[in-house]
Amino acid sequence: MAIDLAQEKWSSQINVTKIGAIKEGGGTRKKTICVGGQKSLAYLFKEGDIPYVPVIAQEIWDVEPDDWPDVLKEPFKNELGDPLAWAEKAVKEHKVDLICLRLQGANPEGTNKSPDELANLTKKILQKVNVPFIILGCGDDEKDNLVMPVVSNALKNERCLLGSALQDNYKTLVASCLADGHNIIAESPIDINIAKQLNILITDMGLSAERIVINPTVGALGYGLEYAYSIMERARLASLNGDKMLSMPFICFVGQEVWRVKEARAGEAEYPHWGKESERGPLWEAVSAVAFLQSGADILVMRHPQAIKITQEHIKRLMQK
Repeated sequence: MAIDLAQEKWSSQINVTKIGAIKEGGGTRKKTICVGGQKSLAYLFKEGDIPYVPVIAQEIWDVEPDDWPDVLKEPFKNELGDPLAWAEKAVKEHKVDLICLRLQGANPEGTNKSPDELANLTKKILQKVNVPFIILGCGDDEKDNLVMPVVSNALKNERCLLGSALQDNYKTLVASCLADGHNIIAESPIDINIAKQLNILITDMGLSAERIVINPTVGALGYGLEYAYSIMERARLASLNGDKMLSMPFICFVGQEVWRVKEARAGEAEYPHWGKESERGPLWEAVSAVAFLQSGADILVMRHPQAIKITQEHIKRLMQK
């Protein structure tokens, strides 16, 4: 006897955000990436349309990372000091949808690169590969407020995704996105109320809601993943029920979170019963990524190629209606 399962009927949907601009739109990208647009919770195809496939961005740095474990550096050992080659490898070999460029070289406590130097480098990387871009600052608010407007202007009309706007530091980045035609990442500390308030502040400056992507800040497996998952799920439920200030796609920086936890980076000599670190770390990243796909993630920013491959295969299976 067949059983008809109860199905929800939602009154609203997630915004569609377009990243990247092709020649006809004033840009130079081969294609535009669209995220969002869901009319149901993740992968419940019978309840509503899910028009776009979740996408993966490869995180690269403008300088060689000094805090990555050897198991993470190994796949890029010949490219870590050359962001152009790194980006090219990510697109050609790892088949990622976007490049996420972190301008860590801007950090005043590091190489302290100038805004013009970083803008010129970013333009060179953009010319090297033809996928859409996510551009992040170094995390120092004062320096990022100097660097990001210059980089934004250098990439004018490319419709990049720029980050990150914070509740206490968003006006400069919003102004740059308005002036140069980019989208913005709105970052909130695993708090649905702050996420909503920040989106209100950004739209009050004139940037449309369709150009905002929410970074709810997430955790790795075993380090707060379940709490971040629940916050994302609550936000998605609110948006499908009509809350327009939470109806933005999600971006999750999975690689950043996973590769700083002990279980992903600890060596076999210290914890021999944990298994090979060459397998454990990538699996930790892949499992964390897959969990956030189920909570509604639209963009995953990842680091290890093996984790990316596993997640890409999982996405294909999820999207089989």
